[in-house]
Amino acid sequence: RRLLTPVQMAAADHAAIAAGTPGTVLMARAGQAVSDAIRQRWAPRPVLVLCGLGNNGGDGYVVAQCLRDAGWPVRLAALGDRAALRGDAAHHAARWAGVVEPLQPGMLGETALVVDAVVGAGLSRPFDGPAAALLAEAADSGVPRCAVDVPSGLCGTSGAVRGRAVAATLTVTFCRKKPGHVLMPGRALCGEIVVADIGVEDDAVVSTGAQAWENTPAAWSACFPWPDAAGHKYRRGHAVVMGGAHMTGAARLTALAAQRAGAGLVTLAVPSPAWPVYAAAMTSVMVEPLAAPGDFGLALRDARRNAVAIGPGAGATPDTRAQVLVALGTGRATVLDADAITVFQDAPQALFDAVTGPCVMTPHDGEFQRLFDVQGDKLARTRAAAERSGAVIVLKGPDTVVAAPDGRAVVNTHAPATLATGGTGDVLTGIVTGLVAQGMPAFEAACAAVWLHGEAARQAGLGLVAEDLIQQLPTALRELARQVRSHGGQTSG
Repeated sequence: RRLLTPVQMAAADHAAIAAGTPGTVLMARAGQAVSDAIRQRWAPRPVLVLCGLGNNGGDGYVVAQCLRDAGWPVRLAALGDRAALRGDAAHHAARWAGVVEPLQPGMLGETALVVDAVVGAGLSRPFDGPAAALLAEAADSGVPRCAVDVPSGLCGTSGAVRGRAVAATLTVTFCRKKPGHVLMPGRALCGEIVVADIGVEDDAVVSTGAQAWENTPAAWSACFPWPDAAGHKYRRGHAVVMGGAHMTGAARLTALAAQRAGAGLVTLAVPSPAWPVYAAAMTSVMVEPLAAPGDFGLALRDARRNAVAIGPGAGATPDTRAQVLVALGTGRATVLDADAITVFQDAPQALFDAVTGPCVMTPHDGEFQRLFDVQGDKLARTRAAAERSGAVIVLKGPDTVVAAPDGRAVVNTHAPATLATGGTGDVLTGIVTGLVAQGMPAFEAACAAVWLHGEAARQAGLGLVAEDLIQQLPTALRELARQVRSHGGQTSG
């Protein structure tokens, strides 16, 4: 599940070539893999293969030849002169025995499948012109499209569209996915994604130094805090959630989610005037009244209270700011969301300087921009923010990115659109808090929380409201345990 940028994928290819696999063989395997994926999904039909002037085009020539050898009716259209191809691409283009037509709009004819091998993931300029127009015609007419590596026009590094890009029905990439396959809008443009093994060894992949992964349990299940038969509630941690005076629902969602995620004890520390509201709604979560905002430090005197969540419903007030600094000053695991982030928008460095222990911040785009003036794609921005702040950053969205200060990052694809409703972020904050309370490292806890959050939403289905996520967390945990067991992992002590 490691993600390789186009530059890193090229380095892995070069390492494989240096280890003895010729580039022509890698390209032949890539084209064969695309052909195989096509034949597994469609019956023989008229195919139009569109080839560019780089290695992506070379893959296209292999695809065309493989499909023709399998008895499919194939036309091949090239963008530019085939004589301009170099290296491995030129080698395979010379092996194409059929006609090469000039690529131009209006040439679909009876085509029932288009193979897009025009521009690969490392495009250097906006994609437009006749190839883009022809692909748009195919989409408008309902002709399925198979993209080689990425749909032309999609940046493999960022997931952004450069110029124009037409959504593919199927995308076949090689060795590993690229960030552009999992970051939006790229993920939405790729359709079904197949990752084909073309013989690039794992050592070659690791040698690239890539530190980004698609978020799956394999990345963090080894340190997941499964219940221990010899354990007790204090060994499972005691989470403290700061409750606001007015928006009481948010902190209640956070507290309940922390408890469902496995924290042995959860305490809501709340302003005394709001105590009856919280206490009437809570049963197994303890509610502790604070006579004054400055008393929050008293709620943290017990060292067994080892994880703190602040932000949901807290209010962007000086009191919230002070409470954040108190929590961070203890060095205990602290999870910051919503108002706990916004309250530092005028002095973000004061927040960053206060981070001395494990800290997770879970901003959405608006909150992120209030703290961080960083540029680049979502993966790059989240990494820069984590390095600058010293905290694990969870930049939420349909393609949530989790980044650690040391450069590790994951992109989460396990999140249905139903999560776009109020309160779901408060639940996520609680899940993270519950996991760090049990001793899970901050980065891995954030990754696991994002996955469980998405799985709970998947289990809830349509009509989801935030409370449903809490009810579905046990089901999500059972699914996690099933996946871990199926891969030979341990789920109990």
